[in-house]
Amino acid sequence: MGQLVFAAKVTHIPRMVLSELPGPLHGCRDDAIQGLRSIGERIVASGADTVVILDTHWLSNAAYHVNAGKEFQGVFTSSEFPTQIEALEYDHVGNPSLGRALAQQATARGVTTLAHERSTLGLEYGTLVPMHFMKLRRKVKVVSVSGWLAFSTIDESRRVGAAFREAIDACDGRVALVASGSLSHRIHDNAVVFDRPYEISDEFNRQCDLRALELWQAGRWKEFCGMLPGYARACHGEGWMHDTAMLLGALGWDDYRGAAEVVTPYFVASGTGQVNAVLPVQ
Repeated sequence: MGQLVFAAKVTHIPRMVLSELPGPLHGCRDDAIQGLRSIGERIVASGADTVVILDTHWLSNAAYHVNAGKEFQGVFTSSEFPTQIEALEYDHVGNPSLGRALAQQATARGVTTLAHERSTLGLEYGTLVPMHFMKLRRKVKVVSVSGWLAFSTIDESRRVGAAFREAIDACDGRVALVASGSLSHRIHDNAVVFDRPYEISDEFNRQCDLRALELWQAGRWKEFCGMLPGYARACHGEGWMHDTAMLLGALGWDDYRGAAEVVTPYFVASGTGQVNAVLPVQ
């Protein structure tokens, strides 16, 4: 039997890549980088052989999708932020059997989910950036899942997450589940975005983010799950926070009782609210 051994919500902000490079921004996001490194170490320590990443940079307009490729190698430059993520090398091993199982179980539970093993289907940076900073290159296999569902509902993503847990429990391995995306995600207007990298775009969003994290740390998931659909819309949650809904669906939704551990305290990036947090698996 398989086992879900680790769960987390993580950031993937592009500025972390610049933080590694020589120049005026060197070290600017060491806090987030160190948080991801700690999470990567804990994934390895958990004995996970595969990390499933719910990627809010993989947009789907129809159905849920799983990248079940065997190998992922290349050099990535972001079309969204080409000045921030340029020529990022990656080299990862996939887990096709688990990817297929995730898709089959979600489909069996009533939400169409497709697994793809095409060598031409690449990874988005919501997967590549966390994998890079968690230092998991070929140490742990990776399966990437579309986490930005343009026309889906939070409840559908909850159901997909619950089906993923069933598939993981029925597999032969040990799995880490990582939701990759921000909390609030209203980036600054173009005219000022480069001038306000560390300021929130809307104080309302910050207050909602902080309240959400209070609920997470107190284990008050019934309240958080109740507010999630409205929160995701009102605060422009990244990918409408479908990654978070899938993660919580796998953990038990509003029956989940774990208290989140904040690894990197709440911070702001170009107007958006960010955190690295571990959610204990029960």
